[in-house]
Amino acid sequence: MKRIIPIVILLLALLPLQAQKYAVVNTDYVLKSMPDYTAAQKRLDRYVEDWTAELAEKQAELVSMRADYEQESYLLPDNLKKRRQEEIKAKEKEIRDLQQQRFAAGGDLDKRRAELLRPVQDRVYSAIERVAQEKNYAFVFDKAGSATVLYASKKYDISDEVLEVLGIKPGAVTDDPAVEGERRKPTNPEMRPPGRDPKEGMPLKSFKP
Repeated sequence: MKRIIPIVILLLALLPLQAQKYAVVNTDYVLKSMPDYTAAQKRLDRYVEDWTAELAEKQAELVSMRADYEQESYLLPDNLKKRRQEEIKAKEKEIRDLQQQRFAAGGDLDKRRAELLRPVQDRVYSAIERVAQEKNYAFVFDKAGSATVLYASKKYDISDEVLEVLGIKPGAVTDDPAVEGERRKPTNPEMRPPGRDPKEGMPLKSFKP
């Protein structure tokens, strides 16, 4: 509810500005209609799979080291016990450090996301800006999974126009069921409760690598 209040205040403030036009866009629908974006997302997913497998392999090594130590510790002299314990601790630290390197904020995942997805997102933003300038829209709201748009008539949705600027035919075949669902929606105005579908994306202002 706290997220809704600022946009309501904004809309109330804009009521006297009758001459100004506005539109809405579904950036999630636009992005998932772009072959460049889906290809980049698949590449990013493969990186995540490889890194997850890498961590799982090292975790299995740690489990094996612990099991071997438990079985053999009673036979080992104190100096060898200490060495094995240090080796286990070193492996634990190696796993923690690798996990931080791959998945922590500013780590490899964030860097790859910026490298692969940000250029496509920037193209979408530029296309939205172009449509807004050509149609003289003062405001463009993103309705992709956001509480900032509680209701929007289809006639104000410029998502397909943005795709045309990007050189993509609206309604092109895609293997993403979420995009196909967006295209099959009725053309009548639709009330959409905030937070109804977390898969619908993020506000344009929240684009980030």
